[in-house]
Amino acid sequence: MKKQLEKHIVTALESCFAEETLDSAQLPSGWTIEVPGNPDHGDFASNVAMTMARAERKAPRKIAEILIAALGRVDGPWERIEIAGPGFINFYLKRGCWYAVLDQVLSQGQSYGLAAEPGGERIQVEFVSANPTGPLHIGHGRGAVVGDAVASLLEAAGHQVQREYYINDAGNQITLLGRSIWLRLREQAGCPVDFPEDGYQGEYIREVAASLAAEQPTLVDAPEAEAVPICSSYGVKLLLGKIEEDLGCFGIRFDNWYRESSLYERDLVAEELGKLKKLGLTFEKDGALWLRTTDYGDDKDRVLIRSDGSPTYFASDVAYHMEKFDRGFSRVIDVWGADHHGYVPRMKAMLAGLGREPEALQVLMIQMVNLLRGGEPVSMGKRSGQFVTLREVVDEVGRDACRFFFLMRRADSQLDFDLELAKQQSNDNPVYYVQYAHARICSINRNAAEQGLQVPGVGEADVDRLTGAEELALAKMLYQYPETLATAARNLEPHRVIYYLQDLAAMFHSYYNRCRVLGEDVETGRARLYLFNGVRQVLENALRLLGVSAPERM
Repeated sequence: MKKQLEKHIVTALESCFAEETLDSAQLPSGWTIEVPGNPDHGDFASNVAMTMARAERKAPRKIAEILIAALGRVDGPWERIEIAGPGFINFYLKRGCWYAVLDQVLSQGQSYGLAAEPGGERIQVEFVSANPTGPLHIGHGRGAVVGDAVASLLEAAGHQVQREYYINDAGNQITLLGRSIWLRLREQAGCPVDFPEDGYQGEYIREVAASLAAEQPTLVDAPEAEAVPICSSYGVKLLLGKIEEDLGCFGIRFDNWYRESSLYERDLVAEELGKLKKLGLTFEKDGALWLRTTDYGDDKDRVLIRSDGSPTYFASDVAYHMEKFDRGFSRVIDVWGADHHGYVPRMKAMLAGLGREPEALQVLMIQMVNLLRGGEPVSMGKRSGQFVTLREVVDEVGRDACRFFFLMRRADSQLDFDLELAKQQSNDNPVYYVQYAHARICSINRNAAEQGLQVPGVGEADVDRLTGAEELALAKMLYQYPETLATAARNLEPHRVIYYLQDLAAMFHSYYNRCRVLGEDVETGRARLYLFNGVRQVLENALRLLGVSAPERM
């Protein structure tokens, strides 16, 4: 409808130019058509008259009067047009225009809300990327769902999206993992060990050690220098497999698993550092190699190579992110924990130094999840071994509840995850409330069919029977769905879809509790079935996009 109104306004402007009721004879730029915040101000409002005031040398309200007169000569989708405030043009649409959206929803089905044609950017979304040193915790779960939902929104907007997991398998933490496994292996063999305080102490380390000992019983007698790399490699393989399995049960799939170690195997780290040196962006101090990130807005320069010759994480991140762009992605989105916030300026400074557009890297910060059990927060320290794993939470409350709850707040806001609420089968549980709206409509369809009342085909319902204010409000909500998706994709904010689902479900439940389909005259019943199935389709589409099921029975 927005595009239809835009065409009418352009046609009216051209008519005014031809008739010389407007003088500039040039279509204005920068004008918009928006949904007013106050419904009393119409269904849509345009600022076109105000953008023309300088060129026309007329008051915006006078320009609006001229445009409205021109618009009044055509058969448009409006009941009336009014001038408001300094010169806004407010459009009040005919009811039938809103009910026409039902034909679109039911004819397009699962495609309703998606971009009409693909052909957008090539975008990579990298998320989770947890170190393969232990099971995933609930914080990783939130990042996984946000990253997956952002990728789905971008796909819905017509972009080509790759989901990637970066495997940190080349740092000091991998050596520490190997040593932790080896010491537990020796401990299980009855050897005295002095386990380091900073070692990985979870029960899962003992399980990995026992599994490795069963496969390689002589490893316990090997020298530490020989045994630790074997333990590291075995532990990474086993734990990474477990991570992939847990993410799969959570409905998360990746297109690519990218190993940090491959950067060194292909000499990409040395290659990118060489480029930085040639550009004069590095310097040596205290035996270390530094990058002049302060030249590009960072608060201090950053170490690339330590004084002992070992590369920092930043060095491999430089190579990794440059390689992403070399693969042809026009935009790269990283989903990080909020504790990495200080890392963003140096990454953007690095890109600027190497001639890349810093804004091509977007970083979403995921705030922590406060998991409540018995009113007390649960520890999440990976090395302490006292955290609750993501798999445990999914097994307890279910995949749907987990995914929905993780998206209920802005990613950069802390989230309280109430396990008991997530398990409730009541209207107090947000995901249950939304899913129940879908299941309720499916039940209405079954009951109607038993009474010989079928859902009308596309365009076959007499929508003039839908005379209530709540029915019109539901139709308007369905119209807003594509714009909701587009805005959520543009801003990388999947929580907007959750808010939309909750509003749509609440509107439906409120209406249905007061107005029945069955028991009315046949044509009114058919029209309401038609409306309800438009609601059902949009509920299904939005839930599916977020990786949440739309059950037909509950």
